[in-house]
Amino acid sequence: MTVTYNSSTHLMGFLDSVRTSEDVAMPVIVADNCSADLDAVRGITRTYESRLVEMASNLGYGGAINAAISMLPAQVQYVLISNPDVQLHPGATSAMLDVIANDTQVGSVGPRVLNVDGSTYPSGRQLPSLRTGVGHALFARIWPDNPWTRAYRAGSDGGDARRSVGWLSGSCLLVRRTAFEEVQGFDEGFFMYFEDVDLGYRLGKAGWKNVYTPSATVVHTGAHSTSTESEKMLRAHHDSAYRYLEKKYSGPFLAPVRWVLKAGLSLRLRLLARGQRTP
Repeated sequence: MTVTYNSSTHLMGFLDSVRTSEDVAMPVIVADNCSADLDAVRGITRTYESRLVEMASNLGYGGAINAAISMLPAQVQYVLISNPDVQLHPGATSAMLDVIANDTQVGSVGPRVLNVDGSTYPSGRQLPSLRTGVGHALFARIWPDNPWTRAYRAGSDGGDARRSVGWLSGSCLLVRRTAFEEVQGFDEGFFMYFEDVDLGYRLGKAGWKNVYTPSATVVHTGAHSTSTESEKMLRAHHDSAYRYLEKKYSGPFLAPVRWVLKAGLSLRLRLLARGQRTP
């Protein structure tokens, strides 16, 4: 299943890869978040005999996925969630299914995600601690090799070994439906960004494993639908970062920490937004 938002130029490639990646046909649901190119999406889904679900409003990535999963027949046990600008390599779904079906404690499985240049995107990461997360957020752009960013990215560069991780990229992952529904799916308070980090965090808290498996490979061409809304997306990213930290560090005695985080993220947003507007 995938979510479209002005994504028709990429949808055909995704659906074609789904059709050719496995020996058996896989039904696909396309959840559309009120795209301006909806007519094109309708035509593509008809061509590929996929089911199109048109949202009445833009629910965001997680909201659209939740709505689509709720419409699935009860017998569906596993759901592949993917961005429309992802292309599956042959056997990718089977490889992920083999992992999740043979370990009842696995709640989600993610593949090796390649960039278009063939490099590996860090799609399986450990959950950031407060120190590494804040240090990475504050210094990654101005001091790329800072120790907090190195710690945040440690062990997230792909690799050839299957391993348990804190969270998996929402660009492509296979979820066990019972696990997904146990944690009530994606938190729809994340309109965009961090919904995958939060899902991995809550699955782990509930006792499920998130597993990265390099035996499955996909290619992700990038976040095309947000490329023309840079300042708006910066704000969404920072809002989502704060929501995640607020949820994770929610105790009353941590209120001063949350105040400092909010102030720091607000300052960072203003500085980055000012940079976007500077000619």
